[in-house]
Amino acid sequence: MSVPSVPRVGFVSLGCPKALVDSERILTQLRAEGYDIVADYDGADLVVVNTCGFIDSAVEESLDAIGEALAENGKVIVTGCLGAKRDVILDAHPAVLAVTGPHALDEVMGAVHDHLPKPHDPFSDLIPPAGIKLTPKHYAYLKISEGCDHKCSFCIIPSMRGGLDSRPAGEVLREAEKLVESGVKELLVISQDTSAYGVDRKYRTDFWGGRPVKTRITELARELSTLGAWVRMHYVYPYPHVDELVELMAEGKLLPYLDIPFQHASQSVLKAMRRPAAAENTLRRIERWREMVPDLTLRSTFIVGFPGETDADFEELMQWLEAAQLDRVGCFIYSPVEGATANELSGAVDPEVAEQRRERFMHLQENISANRLIAKVGCEMRVLVDEIGEEGTVLARSSADAPEIDGVVYVEGADNVAVGDWLDVRITDADIHDLWAEPWALRDPSAARWCWSDRRGSS
Repeated sequence: MSVPSVPRVGFVSLGCPKALVDSERILTQLRAEGYDIVADYDGADLVVVNTCGFIDSAVEESLDAIGEALAENGKVIVTGCLGAKRDVILDAHPAVLAVTGPHALDEVMGAVHDHLPKPHDPFSDLIPPAGIKLTPKHYAYLKISEGCDHKCSFCIIPSMRGGLDSRPAGEVLREAEKLVESGVKELLVISQDTSAYGVDRKYRTDFWGGRPVKTRITELARELSTLGAWVRMHYVYPYPHVDELVELMAEGKLLPYLDIPFQHASQSVLKAMRRPAAAENTLRRIERWREMVPDLTLRSTFIVGFPGETDADFEELMQWLEAAQLDRVGCFIYSPVEGATANELSGAVDPEVAEQRRERFMHLQENISANRLIAKVGCEMRVLVDEIGEEGTVLARSSADAPEIDGVVYVEGADNVAVGDWLDVRITDADIHDLWAEPWALRDPSAARWCWSDRRGSS
């Protein structure tokens, strides 16, 4: 008697960490239902492409990926943010089997079932308790909500992912607990608007471990800190209650790291962007945060060349950047996104002028970043090992370094070290982006999460 073949699904995941989490959930469900996940088009019975549609270059990349999957396999299901623009996909690739939007697990699985019926014997007993992860085993993204209620003029995320939809606190904490039990040592908290977590639920009380927990970011962060892993906060809007998160950092409960999308400093540009916050108030808050947590790392992103941005607006941004002394910064030239209200604004900035502004901005920030890294030479800190190089050099990250978007710490001379290990080091050198270090016994184990010298005043 012949054994029926296991249906095989290929998978392509594009876009941001939020989309990566969506991919992990789809893959976990596919595997639980008995589908085999394969790494190439030829071996797959169909292919699922999880797309990004935030900016034009992402749309192009997604359409190219769909086209490649169709050419190599012929049977393609499309999901993700670009799926919210169904007509765009079907105009370019009418042969796709189905199109769904973002965070649409049930719809994706329904489309898979329609075109590739699931096997009779599911593999649910073979799925890790924490589900299938596309990140290394020692860190994981923890998505706490979907969507966003902001109406930023340059952004179309709400139209693709909908309004804010926070997960119950107990559900998030149970997932985090499973991740840590599976060996995860760093939880990267993500959403479209982390600070707003729970607003849509009116901070409803949930339960975890038999005790009440409010669905609110401060309470969630405090509970996450009890799990024994690094907790890193991403996509944090500068609402007043962010001060409470900084207090938790001062207590050593969260990594001293904030990823805050400031976007600009000119009040007129921020108004055109429909973004909150006055530059002067933001600078005062940054100063206060650093008084509370001297080793706080601040990461942000900015847009230059926004419609109506004048020379004076840009100079105001440069002055703000000099005063803020941020650690990590990304800068993008504004580009129109189909469906964004900013497309209707007058005062388009000449592309050459916009590029010159970006170059000036990044030149200033590179000097700031380099100086802030050089100041860490002589510091003692604990790092998390990400990779072992060919010649034995260890690539690790400190509390100041999120994976893939920030720098690394190169450690030379470390023996018997494995990926996912903690390693105590002393910083010996620095450049614009990265640090170099040597293995070191910390004088004060309580400083294991951050720079010993910064906190104790010695070097």
